[in-house]
Amino acid sequence: MAGAELLIEVVYSPAAGQVDQMSLQLPDGARLLDALHASGLCHRHGLDPATVRAGIWGRVQPLHTLLRDRDRVELYRALRVDPKEARRLRQRRARQAAAKAAAGPY
Repeated sequence: MAGAELLIEVVYSPAAGQVDQMSLQLPDGARLLDALHASGLCHRHGLDPATVRAGIWGRVQPLHTLLRDRDRVELYRALRVDPKEARRLRQRRARQAAAKAAAGPY
């Protein structure tokens, strides 16, 4: 498949509820790092392409990973809250709300 092109989607979520995505056509043999450079998302969001955590379809991959046609490249940001701690907080709030509702208006 000499000269074939890959259709790649590059996605980054800078904050909850925000998504910046871009579709690219890259030459066959392109790597994950090539997609990061071609998309411009790292530059636009002030990320260092050499140190950013990136992956393909939800799995972190090294930057030298070869891409396949229709891959979805994702840039990952650091978590602000540990997922286990966030779940504990939600459960605590739900228990408090249930206890308040059971107590009645008096």
